[in-house]
Amino acid sequence: MNVLLDHLPQFREGFLGTLALTAASGALALVLGVLIAGFRVSPVPPLRAFGTAWVTLLRNTPLTLLFLVAFFIVPQIFFPGTSPFVLAMLALGFYTSSFVCEAVRSGISTVPLGQAEAARSIGMTFIQTLRMIVLPQATRTVIPPLSSIFIALTKNSAIAGAFSNTELFNVSKLLSDKGFAIGWIFLWIALAYLIITFSISGLFRLLERRLEVAR
Repeated sequence: MNVLLDHLPQFREGFLGTLALTAASGALALVLGVLIAGFRVSPVPPLRAFGTAWVTLLRNTPLTLLFLVAFFIVPQIFFPGTSPFVLAMLALGFYTSSFVCEAVRSGISTVPLGQAEAARSIGMTFIQTLRMIVLPQATRTVIPPLSSIFIALTKNSAIAGAFSNTELFNVSKLLSDKGFAIGWIFLWIALAYLIITFSISGLFRLLERRLEVAR
């Protein structure tokens, strides 16, 4: 308990850092994932090819390698002076977007084909059909896998601690390097992660119940 109380500001900063990184990269992953899923079911072949390449490349690339690219290549070539938080957000968001994309695409496939055909028969475009007809119906199917994806994102954010980001894993490393009992440090860090992941799980369960009532 003394480890927590004596270093409460560091634990608080690490907790808030993990929370901010998870929220920012999760929002980016959700937007990109839905967009790439639209590409993957698009009637335009180049868009389908781009979506397939995006998912194949990112899902089969180790996350640590993406962090190395984000921190050592992106600032040198594209955006010099980018903050470590933004670079970590990009690495996590891009990586997670490939999993969000596949979850959304699986949800889209559960919507009967006749729904899209009926929309096209009344003159709706592909984007209108996807936005107004298909995605709202696919949402109920997509929510459960998205919960697991965002919980995994929270745990993956620990890698950012090795790249100059203040988050929970970074705090545990700093305190253990100072000689504090590693067992107690890991206990409090694990409890902090559990608070975040249980909150995410509870939020998605609430969404599931709300959609079941709407059904």
